[in-house]
Amino acid sequence: MPSTSDAPRQRLTRERVIDAALEIMDADGSDALTFRSLGRALGVDHTAFLRHFRNKDDLILALADRLLQQAVDAVEPSDDWRMSLRALSFSVRNTFRRHPRVATVVAGRTARSDAEFAGADIVIGALLAAGLDGAEAASYYRALVDVALAYAALEASVSTLPAADAEGDRRAWTHEYQSVDADRFPHLASVAEHLPAVDRQDQFDVAFGLLVDAIEVRVSRGRG
Repeated sequence: MPSTSDAPRQRLTRERVIDAALEIMDADGSDALTFRSLGRALGVDHTAFLRHFRNKDDLILALADRLLQQAVDAVEPSDDWRMSLRALSFSVRNTFRRHPRVATVVAGRTARSDAEFAGADIVIGALLAAGLDGAEAASYYRALVDVALAYAALEASVSTLPAADAEGDRRAWTHEYQSVDADRFPHLASVAEHLPAVDRQDQFDVAFGLLVDAIEVRVSRGRG
């Protein structure tokens, strides 16, 4: 029987490197991702990765592309511009929630990849269908994407908190916020009882709805 060392090695490809990098970051975060840690995970010398990636930042952009590709692939085309924006926003959010440690690092980056271009095309196509064009469509595209990514990154960051810290933050809505001094904080006290019911899904729905409403108002003003 041949020994393990005699077994043929699996060819090192760009996709294998990205897979391994994703696993390392999912488990231990960005600081744990180095070419040496990748080398240990894949059983190769750390210099082998230079054939596929110039440096760690190049690899980070590839991870951004991977997440964006997953998000775009999950979107079903729609004739309703509102549904197109909603579908892509929720798909990005869900993808980031599956890889929170990666999401917090790549959310603010510009991947300049086909996946990012495809997502941009969906958003801009929806805005054109809504009635925006030119500079306004470009401005709203940037705003929509930044808000969706910022929210998804915030949620991803929260999900990586130590369990005790996260529980303390959750309990604040049912304890500290419920016991505020109504004389000092009258407006807060007037709605405090409703705050615990506001969850992440509700927040995302409200934020998305406000943006869509703003688009409709801007288009109606232009037509007026």
